Amino acid sequence: MNRCHRLLAAFGLALLAAGAQAQAEDESKYPQRPIHFVVPLAAGGVADVMSRMVAEHLQTKWGQPVVVENRPGAGTSLGMALVAKAKPDGYTIGMGNIAANAIFPALQPDKAPYHPVNDFAPVTLVGVTPSLLVVNTAKIPARALPELVSYLKANPGKVSYGSSGTGTSLHIAMELFMIKTGTNMVHVPYKGSAPMLNDLLAGTIDIAFDAQSTSGPHIQTGKLRALGVTTTQRAFFAPDVPAIAEFVPGFDVTAWHGVMAPAGTSERIVQKLNEEIVAFLRQPATEAKLRERGVIRGGNSPREFRALIASDLELYKSVIKQAGIKAE
Repeated sequence: MNRCHRLLAAFGLALLAAGAQAQAEDESKYPQRPIHFVVPLAAGGVADVMSRMVAEHLQTKWGQPVVVENRPGAGTSLGMALVAKAKPDGYTIGMGNIAANAIFPALQPDKAPYHPVNDFAPVTLVGVTPSLLVVNTAKIPARALPELVSYLKANPGKVSYGSSGTGTSLHIAMELFMIKTGTNMVHVPYKGSAPMLNDLLAGTIDIAFDAQSTSGPHIQTGKLRALGVTTTQRAFFAPDVPAIAEFVPGFDVTAWHGVMAPAGTSERIVQKLNEEIVAFLRQPATEAKLRERGVIRGGNSPREFRALIASDLELYKSVIKQAGIKAE
């Protein structure tokens, strides 16, 4: 290498070093402009409420606008596709969820516009929403989960269960329950939880998984009976209702939501987002607001959150295959 080439090489290395130093300086000052926060669900729901709580906190703390945009559609994959394809600079983040990052890609891998794990940089789990296993008291005599399993085994194919739609978390939860208990029920899918609950109350269907916020009032009147909760631990809103896992080992199907950035976002920015959001989630006032909506607050590390996503993806792939679930 002659002297000219050596000078050019040294100059190139100097430029690379300067660029790396400038990037590090920019990251240390993050954020310096508005952050785009994509919510892949409609406004007004639990995911939207959680997202806006986080956005308001970050905006107040950092002094930069955090603009929430609701982009529902395609099993929540539409909004998360925007996040996956965004520039990985920390200025586009999204509220990932069990549907977009586990169920949809497990059910329709050829149609998913992103890899649910590899195309994202998980930041932290924000919250999980347990569901209750509820039965129509006039149709199902069981008063405890073991009694229900015995009843189902004695009446294979005679009990109907509802879900908010084929391939939804409520559907897959019941399929997993049947696989693990060796029982068989007839699936009746609905277009949403509201019509499903109406038919459950009317006795058109016998059993379902549902949110405490909607089934709770009917449990109090005695029209419905709660026999189990989907989380591995009992839920704060129903301490007397056992976790299904207490009787069915390994059962754990829980709707979750968490903040994600595009893959390639620097660890420094991901960690800054993580630390600020986790600190916010651990505030008593934040936890109280989430509990009002039946949400158990999150607040884990990026590594722990990634492990959760990967684990759920494999779980739903397995359940979908064993149950023979096909997308509608």
